[in-house]
Amino acid sequence: MSSRAAGLLAKGTPREEKLSVVTGRDDLSPVDLATVLFFLAHDQDEGVREGARRRLMDLPGPVLREVASARHVHPKVLDALARLHYLKGEIAVLLASHPDCDHATRVFLADAGIAVPPVRHPVSEPPSRQADEDPEEEFSGEDQPVDEESEAFKSKYQLSQTMGVAEKIKIAQTGDKEWRTILIKDSNKLVSGTVIRNPRVTEAEVLSIAKSSIQNDDILRVICANKEWVKNYQIRKALVENHKTPLPNALRYLSTLTEKDLAHLAKSKNISSVLSTQARKLLMSKKKH
Repeated sequence: MSSRAAGLLAKGTPREEKLSVVTGRDDLSPVDLATVLFFLAHDQDEGVREGARRRLMDLPGPVLREVASARHVHPKVLDALARLHYLKGEIAVLLASHPDCDHATRVFLADAGIAVPPVRHPVSEPPSRQADEDPEEEFSGEDQPVDEESEAFKSKYQLSQTMGVAEKIKIAQTGDKEWRTILIKDSNKLVSGTVIRNPRVTEAEVLSIAKSSIQNDDILRVICANKEWVKNYQIRKALVENHKTPLPNALRYLSTLTEKDLAHLAKSKNISSVLSTQARKLLMSKKKH
């Protein structure tokens, strides 16, 4: 979503600005237009709400085709368009074929007699790189960070603010990296806990989570229970340094760290005294040998 479109959905947007969209404003891309109209169709102002619904119904074929062919479209926007335009066979098939089209929409279209194509599963992200022998280099060059200043990220973040828990959980189960970055910080523990179980989560993301001040303890327990993730030195080290990691796990990972890291942790005031004391003992033991 462009900043222009996002501005139309921001709190405090004048009624006149909203009405300019529902009465024919055409300086928005097809996807932005459909998305803005969808949200305005739920506006508190009856005039805006009804006008947006009418314009959604009147969207021409070329606009609908562009929306249905776009890379990312909110599932609720696709659902609204499908229910309004299901009698337009070609458009309905395109909407049903969109990777963001949800199951309920596809069922609706199938019940309406549309030849709904098989689900196209998203392509999985490439597996994370194998750890090098040097633990300090395990993640060098791996995974580009999410650009939280990009329009795509801001658009998804704004959409997340309008979603209910059930919808967030659904996206958390299979969403892309931008969605995972947003929803892992969600205040609802069911939502954030679902993200870490997303099969597309990479080790680089796990490391970032383990290093963060995440509030959901369950997330760290899931990480600790994953044998593949804790094979990674940097993840183990981050778990030791995270005060929310269960102490038995932290102690176990502590014993696998290098002398250099043990020396640092032995002096650290940012971990529990139990861990720093054990770090000193392990360090002394290693030096004796």
